[in-house]
Amino acid sequence: MKHKILYLTGLVLVAALLLGAAVFLVPRGIQETSLQPEFSEGCTVILVGKDASTDGSVMVTHTADCGICDWTWHFVQASDHAPDAVRKIYHINQIKTWPPETGGKWKMALAEGYTEFDLPQVKHTHAYTHGVFGYMNDHQLAMGESSIGCRRNLRNPTPAVKFDITMLTLLAMERCTTAREAIKLMGGLAEKYGYGYVDSGEMLAVADPEEAWIFEIMPVGPLWTPQSGKAGAVWCAQRVPDDQVSVCPNEARIGEIDPDDTENFLASPNAVSLAVEKGFYDPASGEPFIWKKAYSPVTGSAASTQGRRGRLWRFFDLVAPSRKFSPDTPNMELPFSVAPEKKLSLKDVIALMRDKYQGSSFDPARGIKGGPFSNPNLFKGFTVDKKRYNASRCISVNNVEYTTVAICRDWLPDPVGGVVWLSFGAQDTTCYMPIYAGITAIPESFSIGDHWHLNRNSARWAFDYVDFHTQMAYSHAIEDVKKAQLIWEDGAIDKGQAREKTALELFKQDPKLAAEYLTDYCLNNAEKVLDAWWKLGDDLLVKYNHFRIYDPEKRTARSLTIPEGWKEAVIKYDKLEPLNKK
Repeated sequence: MKHKILYLTGLVLVAALLLGAAVFLVPRGIQETSLQPEFSEGCTVILVGKDASTDGSVMVTHTADCGICDWTWHFVQASDHAPDAVRKIYHINQIKTWPPETGGKWKMALAEGYTEFDLPQVKHTHAYTHGVFGYMNDHQLAMGESSIGCRRNLRNPTPAVKFDITMLTLLAMERCTTAREAIKLMGGLAEKYGYGYVDSGEMLAVADPEEAWIFEIMPVGPLWTPQSGKAGAVWCAQRVPDDQVSVCPNEARIGEIDPDDTENFLASPNAVSLAVEKGFYDPASGEPFIWKKAYSPVTGSAASTQGRRGRLWRFFDLVAPSRKFSPDTPNMELPFSVAPEKKLSLKDVIALMRDKYQGSSFDPARGIKGGPFSNPNLFKGFTVDKKRYNASRCISVNNVEYTTVAICRDWLPDPVGGVVWLSFGAQDTTCYMPIYAGITAIPESFSIGDHWHLNRNSARWAFDYVDFHTQMAYSHAIEDVKKAQLIWEDGAIDKGQAREKTALELFKQDPKLAAEYLTDYCLNNAEKVLDAWWKLGDDLLVKYNHFRIYDPEKRTARSLTIPEGWKEAVIKYDKLEPLNKK
């Protein structure tokens, strides 16, 4: 009994510490509600229904925005298992990394994160690729992730819970073939065995060749234990209409729900009752139950936060401009999804992933904020005289580990129809490379490297090398990068139909032949892209050295052009006097 009391006392202390510490998770200049939810600026997810895309594909994206996280990618083979086999369950922290000499994140996470809890293993597990999360398996099940936070008193960092979001995605990749199946598996495991530990509120885009869903999950508080008899998580999922698109920019997106409409909604049994129990929702109010307002409410709009919460408005404004969504509209009042005014292609989605508010009032390079070379990555916001001046938070940020555009297509067999277009590093200076669902290996360079050690054998460092040299004279250098993207990225996309025709013919002969063909293509293409990016980095270093433009062929050099507006700003700020005043 004494031990039980001590344990409960410890849980209460943990809860109190969490309630106090969470205040520091909210950026300055952003107003939140009572029972403070966390606010994350980590990742952006875009979802495209099959009738909203130009070719009938379902698409989901992910930007792994972090700056200090693990960027490595890995391939897990399909496997058959003995009847008495078990699946070990691990706590896997999204953020934590280890030095390369230890074996890196995935070796150490499995070595240190074992929960002492196992599940019975299934007879067969699917092949899949994963980074920080599972992204696509050999049945075209695809995912993307965005942290959305939750009410502070819902967090549960205790070891009583067995699942975090990374582990849930890996199990879904191993065991499921459809989005609905994955949602039910992840939700059911979290209910039964508890969710949280290193994670709070999380959103997953879950897709297959037929559907795209937004799945949102929260812990239920630090006092939960498996012995409580209550669900260890609360979750809800809403289907994106086939002819519409949606986005999640670190904010809960699901509004009013209809649990009886199982065609479009899935939810845990406690989705409403827990909100009533916690005081997040009063049925007597006469107001409808709104999921996001109950579990992860936020205030503010694109305009009121100076673009800090602008991604939601920006996305809708780009895909449905005639609807004239106002940047003053509170984010909580913007729709769950919209029909795009024109159907989106893969190239369109990649362009959205690279958006930096170009041409809008929130453009971070507007005026002199971007320096003399209009660098949209330069201005990060600041505080002067205790007054906060926010920088716009773009869909595309330069502290991203990698980004993905996963496409699922029902008119092709799974190994050919599913593709993750993967890019390492900042979207504006990187190159998207295809990884097919049917591959049997990924480049070794994808699975090594970290932020603290330059490694020329690591794929990521090739893109960081180009990105670093682009920042020096951004407005000039980015044009050189775009030329390389046109060759290697657009080239790979444009040749996709011919490539997949060959793969389909081989698949009809023998699926193994198609797998070999697609694997060889992905490995060879990645090698060529990496060679091109290392050379591009060298070329940028030479070309823009010393703030000049060097032409190796003509053996000439000239000064970089400085915009007149920047010159005038310098004259005004430093009160410069002309040499000749006449």
